[in-house]
Amino acid sequence: MMTFRKVAEYLEAEPFQPFRIKMASGATFEIRHPEMLLLGKTTANVYSAQPGSAESRLRWHDVSLLLMETLEPIESSASESVKGTQ
Repeated sequence: MMTFRKVAEYLEAEPFQPFRIKMASGATFEIRHPEMLLLGKTTANVYSAQPGSAESRLRWHDVSLLLMETLEPIESSASESVKGTQ
């Protein structure tokens, strides 16, 4: 279970760091921009697109904070390329 405050910490981070939400059902959502998640007190609306699909497949998912199991940062390709050059 995630609290409103914990999700808000990830969402409001400066600078924003992309993160992944893992749900109790096994579903995952990658949040790569703060506008991809609309946070409420007990639920969140997650905006996602199916990989390789037409624009018509973009949609919102209503998810419960109670069913969020973990939040984890996603390594960005820019930071990965910097790591590779050092």
